Formats: sequence, C-alpha cells, structure tokens
Amino acid sequence: MVSPPLIYVLLMLAFPMGAIILFSFWTQEFMTLDTTFTLANYREIWEKPIFAALLQRSLFVSGCVTLVTVILAFPVAYFVSFHVAPERKSLWLFLITIPFWTSYLIRVFLWKVILGYNGVVNTGLIKIGLIDEPLTFILYNVNAVIITLAHAFAPFAILPIFVALEKIDRSLLEASQDLGESKFTTFFRVTLPLAMPGVVAAVLIVFIPTIGDYVTPELMGGAGGKLVANMIQTQFLALNNAPLGAALAIVAMICVTAISLLFVFLNRRWLRGRS
Repeated sequence: MVSPPLIYVLLMLAFPMGAIILFSFWTQEFMTLDTTFTLANYREIWEKPIFAALLQRSLFVSGCVTLVTVILAFPVAYFVSFHVAPERKSLWLFLITIPFWTSYLIRVFLWKVILGYNGVVNTGLIKIGLIDEPLTFILYNVNAVIITLAHAFAPFAILPIFVALEKIDRSLLEASQDLGESKFTTFFRVTLPLAMPGVVAAVLIVFIPTIGDYVTPELMGGAGGKLVANMIQTQFLALNNAPLGAALAIVAMICVTAISLLFVFLNRRWLRGRS
C-alpha cells in the first residue's frame, strides 16, 4: 500500500532534490559540464555581494508579504468563522477561492493595470484630488511585488486560519467571559492561542513559496525588485550556469528552512509560556 506513494515521492521530490544538490558541487563553462567535486559555486556566492543582497531582499519581501497577508487574512477568517451563519459559510469560502479561477499570470498583469502610471489607482486618486501627479512608487519596485504577492497568497492564509478557528470550542470563550474576562482579553488569552496552529500553517504556506516566486518580481519588480529566484532563473536559462544556479537554490532553501524552524520553535515556546 505504501509503495506507490513512496515511489511517487522519490521520483518527483527526492531524485530532483538530489540532482540539484549534486549539480551545486559541479561547475559549467558554456556547454561543458565539469563533474569534479568543488565548492567553487558556494565560494562565489559567499564572495560576491550581489548574491547576499538578493537573498536579503528576498527574505525581506517574503517576510513582508507573510506579515501583511496573515494580518489581513485573520480578520476575514475570524468573521467567516464567528459571525457568518453556518449555512452560509460554504458560500463565503467559495467566494474566497474565486481568485483561483483565473491564471496566476493574468492576476499579475491585472495588478500592472491597477498600479500602472495611468492605472486605476493613480487615475482615481487624481480625479478625487488627493494627488496632482501619478505615484511612481507603487509599480516596478519592491512595493508592487509585495502588494501582488499578498493578494495572490491571501486565500492560502485565510483557509488554514479558518479551519483552526472552526475547531475552537465556543464554550471555552463563554467560560472565559463568565470568569470575568472581556471579549478583548478573551481573544488574546483564549482564541488567538487556540488558533495559532492555523496561523503557523498560514505563515509557512505563504513564506516558503513566495521566496521562490520569480514571475511576480520579473513582471512587477523592475530593476530594483528582482529577487533571488530571478537570479536562479538567469543562471539556469540565460547564463547557462546550472551548477551556480543550483548552489544558489540550495543556499536559499537552507535559509528558508532555518527561519521556518526558528519560527515554529519560538511559537511553541510562546504557547508553552502561556499554558
């Protein structure tokens, strides 16, 4: 029974990952691939500041996207879970997943139309008199990347938080208020700790894939909004240097893994401290 999924995991995950790790210790000169074991790619990543700058920018953007997405997703999930009638919750979840109906690429292009120099935002602000000339800081920079990614990954944050909130026993909230707690303190002392598994899941679901996204930075980021994923794509496809691209991917993966594990560890300590 276990063999089919195990074979699938090996073929689709383990073998490609092993190939990337192996490639990172090789070198390539144009079309010639040298399979001699070397740390030259990792030394180049360490010595050239551009790679560190791209990695720092990628972690910053992913962190901002995760923070914005989770903060905006929690009230939506809370409203659907606590204030929407049970028979209408499925309708609200259906509406939340509507963005999935369209291509991710189409949604990115739509944000270009919205945030463009003559786009919806600038045109609307000029017509109502809030600005005299179009804003230039909302497109082709890091801000545009954060806005677009936060919108694209919002459903991925809303759904796990909603599931965690739905599992909370409402009698615990009533007991908290019966013991003298206000609704405000009940939220922070009962609801939020019980919903933390969903929040953690939302953080990881948003943070991990956003650092590897290269479509949005390519279309929305301009010269100052490129991330480490764009450099990996360039190394593989444009510069024909797959080993360096593989090494850069491994370094980014290690950084994301370390930050994710640290977040989970700190969250567990916080929950234990409140119990």
